[in-house]
Amino acid sequence: MRRSGKIAPMIEQSGAGAPDIDSAVAALRAGELVAFPTETVYGLGADARNPRALAKVFALKGRPTDHPLILHLASARQLGDWVATVPPVVERLAAHFWPGPLTLVLPRAPSVPLELTGGQQSVAVRVPRHPLAQALLQAFGSGIAAPSANRYGRVSPTSAAHVREDFPTDLLVLEGDDCEVGVESTILSLLEDPPRLLRPGSIGIAELERVIGPIASGAGHDAPRVPGSVAQHYAPHTPVQLVSRAELPAVIESHNARGEAVAVLARAVVDPLRQVVCGASPAQVKYWREAPETAAAYAHDLYANLRFLDKQGASRILIEHVPESAEWDAIRDRLSRAAAR
Repeated sequence: MRRSGKIAPMIEQSGAGAPDIDSAVAALRAGELVAFPTETVYGLGADARNPRALAKVFALKGRPTDHPLILHLASARQLGDWVATVPPVVERLAAHFWPGPLTLVLPRAPSVPLELTGGQQSVAVRVPRHPLAQALLQAFGSGIAAPSANRYGRVSPTSAAHVREDFPTDLLVLEGDDCEVGVESTILSLLEDPPRLLRPGSIGIAELERVIGPIASGAGHDAPRVPGSVAQHYAPHTPVQLVSRAELPAVIESHNARGEAVAVLARAVVDPLRQVVCGASPAQVKYWREAPETAAAYAHDLYANLRFLDKQGASRILIEHVPESAEWDAIRDRLSRAAAR
């Protein structure tokens, strides 16, 4: 698995030169958008205090305006500018998980634009640990709203190249290595007692409970809206079908019988599956992608794999079910939403 190494401190503009980070800050202050890497996925950043800039985020992504954006801060010390009350539990969570891939849902301060919160009285906030995200936030000196830098509902970007696939022109892209984690942050609501996990991520519920005690899981009837919670999301254009390893050969054959070519993402290629691939014509199996065995490596590669398979011209992407264990929760969540129709 590739991990983030030394990251070039530069900004690359599609079709232009490479302005420095000060130019990105100037763009944000002028109400423009800047894409930048975090440890999870690339974000599409805007000045979180500027309603017109926030409106550009929704328009460019094609995102419904009642879907809140995540506020990114350089430090937990800035929370008082954005949150009405900071529960004591935040200090423990911040000490263990910030900077890092944990988003906390808290009551918004009156001055926070409703465009940022999707019209809700809560704000979702995190402190990213990626060095370029930190450099940008510190230089900007305020909060940056940043959903994933892709078209709404589609596969999230984990590289600068992915961002340019979705937005090929007129967007500053802060250039970094591939994102280390590869799936979006864990979202934990602190609006109720006990706190409630609203989106799984690389920080699992067991890790959180070791720090703050019991946590409820899944959205209740009065839970706030949060990013990535709609039934269909993270989806390539090619329909996705989830199948077990045992069922995979028969499912491939059934699609072939209907003249449908498939692309496959499987954690291991065992002999029966290899025989299916070798026995099928290139038109029937467009591509076979062998996914990593571990959850961390699988998550790191997931969106890159989905984007690659989406370009193969298949009628269907078949994905082998991943394990049911807790470390795979975030991946199962993303795959189930990618496959929803």
